[in-house]
Amino acid sequence: MNTEMKQKFKEVIDWLVKEYAGIRTGQASPAILDSVRVESYGTLMSLQQVGSISIEDIRTLRVVPWDASQVVAIEKAVRDADLGVSVVTDSSGLRVIFPELTSERRVQLLKLAKSKLEDARISVRSIRDDEMKEIERQFKANEIGEDDKFTYKEAVQKAVEETNNDLEGLFVNKERELQK
Repeated sequence: MNTEMKQKFKEVIDWLVKEYAGIRTGQASPAILDSVRVESYGTLMSLQQVGSISIEDIRTLRVVPWDASQVVAIEKAVRDADLGVSVVTDSSGLRVIFPELTSERRVQLLKLAKSKLEDARISVRSIRDDEMKEIERQFKANEIGEDDKFTYKEAVQKAVEETNNDLEGLFVNKERELQK
C-alpha cells in the first residue's frame, strides 16, 4: 500500500472537516467566515488578511480590521456572503451575531452534513477502486505475486475502513453539535 493513497484519504478527511466547519450551527465559529472575500485596496482578500477574528461569546464573533477605514467594506462583504448572520458595527470593529437555529434549519443542516459525508465516501470508494485496479495491473504484469496481491488488497481495504470510520466520527460530532 502506498503513501500516495494514504495522502488521498487524508485529503478527503481534511475536505470533510473544512466542509463541516462551514455548516453553521447556533454557535459562533470563525471558520464560517473563511469564504468571505473583502474588496480591499482594489483587490479581493480573505477576511483573515484584513482583520482579526475572535469569539466574543457563544453566538458572537468579533472582527477587528487592521485598517479602521475597511470597516464598511468588511461589513458589506459579510452581508453579501449571505451566511444567515447579522452584522453590527461599533467603535472597535464589527460584531457578527449568529441567530438561534430553528428545528427546520437543524433538519436542513443535518441533511447537508449527510450529503457531504456521502460525497466523501464516494471519493474514498473511487480511490479504493483505482488502487485495486493498480494492484490487478501489477499482478497481471507479473510485478507482484498472488500472495502480495491479496496482502495489498487487504491493506487497502483496511485503510478504506479506517478512513470511513474517521469520516463517520466527524459526522457524529457534527450531528451532536447540530442537536445542541
